[in-house]
Amino acid sequence: MIELRPANTLGRFDFGWLDTTHHFSFGEYHDPKKMGWGALRVWNDDEIAPGSGFPAHPHADMEIIT
Repeated sequence: MIELRPANTLGRFDFGWLDTTHHFSFGEYHDPKKMGWGALRVWNDDEIAPGSGFPAHPHADMEIIT
């Protein structure tokens, strides 16, 4: 199944160090129609500023693809 998700329908936030687009509900973005797809719960397109990044935090029982 192919589902088109035009960029202007996605959740988008720019925190300065992180410019992020959310395909599914995540963080500050919530859309009850976009809660994930099967086991896939998070799909973000992130641009992280050089010299910055996320602090250490756990990811239990999940795979991260970058």
